[in-house]
Amino acid sequence: MAIDSKHEELQALRIDRTQRGSGEGEPSRWASRYIIGGIAIVVLLSLGTLAYRLLATDPPEVEVARAAVESADLPGIVLTASGYIVAHHKINVNSKVTGRVAWIGVEKGDKVKEGQVVVRLEDDEFRAQVTQARGAVDNAAAYLQQLQNGSRPEEIQQAQHNLDEARATLANDKITLDRTRDLAGQGVLSRQALDDASAKFEADQQRVNSLQQGYQLARIGPRPEEILRAKGALLQAQGQLAYAQSQLDATVIRAPVTGTILERKAEKGELITAQFASAAEGGPQGSVVALADLNDLQVELDIAQDDFARLNPHQKAMITTDAYPDRKYDGVLYEISPEADRQKATVQVKVQILTPDSFLRPDMNATVNFLSSGDTSNKGQKPSGVMVPTAAVRDREGKKVVFIAFNGKALAREVRVNATRSKGYLVDGLTGGEDVIISGPANLKDGDKIRIKGQS
Repeated sequence: MAIDSKHEELQALRIDRTQRGSGEGEPSRWASRYIIGGIAIVVLLSLGTLAYRLLATDPPEVEVARAAVESADLPGIVLTASGYIVAHHKINVNSKVTGRVAWIGVEKGDKVKEGQVVVRLEDDEFRAQVTQARGAVDNAAAYLQQLQNGSRPEEIQQAQHNLDEARATLANDKITLDRTRDLAGQGVLSRQALDDASAKFEADQQRVNSLQQGYQLARIGPRPEEILRAKGALLQAQGQLAYAQSQLDATVIRAPVTGTILERKAEKGELITAQFASAAEGGPQGSVVALADLNDLQVELDIAQDDFARLNPHQKAMITTDAYPDRKYDGVLYEISPEADRQKATVQVKVQILTPDSFLRPDMNATVNFLSSGDTSNKGQKPSGVMVPTAAVRDREGKKVVFIAFNGKALAREVRVNATRSKGYLVDGLTGGEDVIISGPANLKDGDKIRIKGQS
């Protein structure tokens, strides 16, 4: 009974699906359409977002620098430019001969006087050449002296004796010949004896003539042409000696001017050449030291052609350096290049520093303020403006343009360059404090979106 009752209860819990209506429990047709449409919209939005991310490019990354307001503290400035300090005359000391360095007596930064020995080369072979040439001179001089002095009295006397002896022999031969001729005519002597006596007489006669000429030459002395030839040989030997001596003297290298050693280019044992230097390690060097007079310094500047008309020959200037900005030096416009640089659109000028001191060094950055003459309309002008880096200024359609980074965009601003400084340009057209773009795409345009480097 208990099992039957439980079975009946389970049967009562079953759902009778045969009693459900035909449309009951199923979603409506409109609801299915809404569900499918929503899914389609979500898929389309996802695809659109993916395509945008794949096709859209990121804004270019740029670097910026802060523009700073600057004003001059000197009245009467007509132009400011920056350049480098250079030595008026820089000398690379070379060798006239080829040889190895035996001794070098200077270091970089040493002060030397004109004529001071700085380097000695090995000179053994040059000394040998001088000795050889001096011997040739002595030989030529002795021969010339011999010709100029002529024959000695003893030589003339000996020539006279030889001549007298030959004449006596000839006289005896004459007697012998006459006697032989008489005896041959009488038939006592043969014809051969007569011929022998005649031949001996003629030979002795020729010897007397030869000794007579030698005696005359001994009395007269050498010919003038022979003396001139000996003089020429002596001059040639003296020239060879002078050349050999100059080569020997060239092994001692001296400072050509008073100055400071800027560079030491050779060491002991290295080969110094007077012809073809080598850039290879261990090869022959072309110079031993470089020096300059640091009391004769100039500032080398490249002046834009637009500003060149502001300058006049011998114009006064005030010079400062980046290393010692509180020290000021008087200067004057010393040299203007006779030609311009068309690629940079500049003209090179040099300003002489009138009172240089030990604080100045070649290749230092220097700023030159060109002063007005005092009686022109430029008097009292001050090149005030905003300082921007050189890379921030761009040329667009013949105008100077600076791009400012503002709210994620690049905004173009036209500017005018007032002066050139070592740190950049002093310009008009900005107020100061702007973030100017110093690196970015070359085709950057006004309004382009940008991303500042280092910022998210």
